[in-house]
Amino acid sequence: MLQGKRIGLGITASHCTYEAIIPVIDSLKDAGATVVPVITHSVLTAATRFGTGEEWIAKIEKATGQKVISTIVGAEPFGPNTPVDCMIIAPMTGNSISRFANAATDSPVLMAAKATLRNSNPILLGISTNDALGLNAGNIMKLLNMKNVFFIPFGQDDPFNKPNSLISEFSLMVPATAAALDKKQLQPLLIMHKIK
Repeated sequence: MLQGKRIGLGITASHCTYEAIIPVIDSLKDAGATVVPVITHSVLTAATRFGTGEEWIAKIEKATGQKVISTIVGAEPFGPNTPVDCMIIAPMTGNSISRFANAATDSPVLMAAKATLRNSNPILLGISTNDALGLNAGNIMKLLNMKNVFFIPFGQDDPFNKPNSLISEFSLMVPATAAALDKKQLQPLLIMHKIK
């Protein structure tokens, strides 16, 4: 499905979702892709109840077989010199959604995304944010209307306790990537998660 494709995988600081991302890396590789990991500074430095940056980097590098790109300088060549066929950002936090929607490139992940758009290649977003239906709703709508930007289908993960929260269904990453490479949005975009 993704044979011979070079896929960038940007990971931002939604620490609670990392456990779901590692198996999907295997799925991307099983579909034939080379996966190049890019991380934000907070992934590199944060220590949370879900693990330390060092622990997650080791897991990401083991899963991808590639060294993580952790600097803006390291991500910039995704444009002219070492392009990717598709740049996935998953998980993508509300902070990164806001910055990407407003053209900020102040992290390695967002620089890789900008460089990929420069080549008219697709960006695939896997959102994970508690304010998606709050302050970030306008930014998400903006990105939904942006050329060459697509989403892994998403829905409310805990509507009664966190009514503004949305999270992508990361198990759909491979078919969503294949659709994005065809410049199509995988449907249905809005899904129903199992209610907690």
